[in-house]
Amino acid sequence: MSATEHEHGHEDHGHHHKETFVTKYIFSQDHKMISKQYLITGLIMGFVGIAMSLLFRMQLAWPGESFGIFKAVLGKWAPDGVMDADIYLALVTIHGTLMVFFVLTQGLSGTFSNLLIPLQIGARDMASGFMNMVSYWMFFVSSVIMICSLFVEAGPAAAGWTIYPPLSALPMAQPGSGLGMTLWLVSMAIFIASSLLGSLNYIVTVINLRTKGMSMTRLPLTIWAFFVTAIIGVVSFPVLLSAALLLLMDRSFGTSFFLSDIFIQGEVLHYQGGSPVLYEHLFWFLGHPEVYIVLLPALGITSEVMSTNARKPIFGYRAMVASILAIAFLSTIVWGHHMFVSGMNPFLGSVFTFTTLLIAIPSAVKAFNYITTLWKGNLQLNPAMLFSIGLVSTFITGGLTGIILGDSTLDINVHDTYFVVAHFHLVMGISALYGMFAGIYHWFPKMFYGRMMNKNLGYVHFWITAICAYGVFFPMHFVGMAGVPRRYYENTAFPMFDELTNVQVLMTVFAIIAGLAQLIFVYNFISSIFYGKKGPVNPWGSNTLEWTAPQEHIHGNWPGEIPHVYRWAYDYSKTYENGEYIIAGQDFVPQNVPLQENEEELNH
Repeated sequence: MSATEHEHGHEDHGHHHKETFVTKYIFSQDHKMISKQYLITGLIMGFVGIAMSLLFRMQLAWPGESFGIFKAVLGKWAPDGVMDADIYLALVTIHGTLMVFFVLTQGLSGTFSNLLIPLQIGARDMASGFMNMVSYWMFFVSSVIMICSLFVEAGPAAAGWTIYPPLSALPMAQPGSGLGMTLWLVSMAIFIASSLLGSLNYIVTVINLRTKGMSMTRLPLTIWAFFVTAIIGVVSFPVLLSAALLLLMDRSFGTSFFLSDIFIQGEVLHYQGGSPVLYEHLFWFLGHPEVYIVLLPALGITSEVMSTNARKPIFGYRAMVASILAIAFLSTIVWGHHMFVSGMNPFLGSVFTFTTLLIAIPSAVKAFNYITTLWKGNLQLNPAMLFSIGLVSTFITGGLTGIILGDSTLDINVHDTYFVVAHFHLVMGISALYGMFAGIYHWFPKMFYGRMMNKNLGYVHFWITAICAYGVFFPMHFVGMAGVPRRYYENTAFPMFDELTNVQVLMTVFAIIAGLAQLIFVYNFISSIFYGKKGPVNPWGSNTLEWTAPQEHIHGNWPGEIPHVYRWAYDYSKTYENGEYIIAGQDFVPQNVPLQENEEELNH
């Protein structure tokens, strides 16, 4: 089909389907609009999650104190402004659930997979626009159910975000085991369905819809990351769905998958033969790959942002792809390191220790490759680049403590203490958030019609966030090594922890400042959508295909023909032998520019 026929076909198409407000902004099947829906939903859930963490951090710093904000926000759960122990657990539970699943899984993958996969591989849209839309709306429904569970009479789910039985399996165990728990499980079941639909769509799109010349080895690393993330999701999410369904059966239909020999107030319950450890296996078989579902998209975004802003090819492209694939494979055989103290066979513990330490190798390859990409680069330190460098920092510092936790003997001392909390917040929480922020600052002009976010506000946002993130989670390691357990709503009963109260106060102060700093980002984000200054079509001088598409969003992404690809995505600062740039006067060569005379294709 020639370009003119193509354009004509599109006019024709537009003529038949007049877009209304509902089909354009609400039930949209356009991947660019769906990515914005994911982003805004994810950010809202993120703010609820951050607000919860500030509430329980205040309780930890000043246990038993009365606060007006507790009375205002928690109502009957904070009589006279003093936080109730039950709601403390509920806040910890819902904070974890929202941040891990709703913000960092769908908010990050959903946003950037949708925005970038079609644009960077040169496709008109996703393989199935309808399935994409259904995936978002299932995510939306599950978000609404999760938020509704906060307003239930007996309170929201309160068994920790991992919802281990028997707390989660016996509705009478505690107030947070009632209707709130059931709603949590229903919400998660719908969430998993949404995630699976999205993942299948991403996989099919990457395999089938690449433009002419876009071989797998020419894909930007972002697409490799989203592609592999989707595969991990398809492999591991169904296992969590089965766990959630079996838990619903135990709760509501009298089965005993996860329950056995339970006594309540001296009375024996009729449950026989189940095992809570079975639930742990099912949960962590998703739970560990989940860490990489959260982290890989952030690492992919970092690869792209860092190479673009260092004006240098990414170092070790093939090694980066190989490490993404190695991480994906290894992530499915390490789940037992979450269960070293569950009474598992010590030999099995040593096997999981071995596989866990193996996963440090591809992770280290990525870290070294990032550092080598920065080495001697012409660094453009814009906010996206700073967040990418911040990600590498937290990825390394958080990863180092993982070596301790991954060793079955060393883990026993710090298991279920704040050491674990510090580890995973740095390595997946903060790292993935930094990746998300980097992606937002970098692709904002692509999402919002060429408008740019305010750079100076971005700098303020980065530096306050970066300093405070370490301010919260660095001292936390020492609190954990001193033996302070997780999820206790106060430690006043243990005199040996009294001198650590000052550290808790310090962490809380940093957390509150970090939370307020996110308001700068929100102001920048919302005001830039409407009043941000328009930038050039390719503001960062980037090589990937999305910057060849027009700024105003059109159905099908490109007017006329889809660009063909002649080279990989990282030809930055490439010169002929005589030292001249390939394209005179610019230090980058977009993927759709054919190889020039006397130019060698980089052997990556």
